[in-house]
Amino acid sequence: MYRLLALDMDGTLLRKDKTISRRTKDAIKKAKGNGIQVVLATGRPTKGIEKYLKELDLVNDNDYTVSFNGAVIQNSKTGLVIAETPMSYEDLFYLFKLSQELKVNIHALTNDSCITPKWNRFSQTEASLNEINLVISDFDKLDQKNPIVKIMFIDETDVLNQALEHLPIETQTRFSTMRSDPNYYEFLNIKVNKGAGIEILANILGIKQSEVICIGDAGNDIHMIKYAGLGVAMGNAFSDVKTIADYITRSNEEDGVAHVIEKFILAC
Repeated sequence: MYRLLALDMDGTLLRKDKTISRRTKDAIKKAKGNGIQVVLATGRPTKGIEKYLKELDLVNDNDYTVSFNGAVIQNSKTGLVIAETPMSYEDLFYLFKLSQELKVNIHALTNDSCITPKWNRFSQTEASLNEINLVISDFDKLDQKNPIVKIMFIDETDVLNQALEHLPIETQTRFSTMRSDPNYYEFLNIKVNKGAGIEILANILGIKQSEVICIGDAGNDIHMIKYAGLGVAMGNAFSDVKTIADYITRSNEEDGVAHVIEKFILAC
């Protein structure tokens, strides 16, 4: 029997127009009614999914989110952070220098802002999508008391591809890295990934690994899909995600999340 359902957002729960279908909302409501802990596990900051948490009624006393790809775990109602694994400013300066060498755009994310040394459309989109402040600032002028949660190389796909071909091997051993979008490459604390975040939350809630379902579509979902008792890839998922999944559902345009809930939770 499953007790925790972890859902990625973009490309999984959300359709291309960033909405949730009525069928999916109804399935989630029924799953909650059956005692299932429904958790949104996203690369976004929690602030960037607040409207969806309210839409799905996931803002109650015992509701939680796993945000920033597992770097922050917090209570959805109170905002209380129960686990956080930030990056260091030394990491930021190292990656900024590397971005200059590779000629790729960079930004850093705090809990409530997206910071970049020069304006670019990808940072603007990130800030607008998540309803956080876009700050244009040299990194060495930042208040280092404000934790950096995630750092990203962001650029046109061909530019980013070229940069990634020349990433030093050190970046793979120093950081937790993942490509969440053709235009986004993410760096986090080496201890961070969605799987680790879900595991922390499951342990806090007393839920066994075998009782967890995780659903996702992109590279940043691989760890949680591997961790889950039932790891599910969307029909629209990257090929490497489908390879490691226990089950492949329908696409995000075809109510793939609802299909999993109906098949593995409501039908049991």
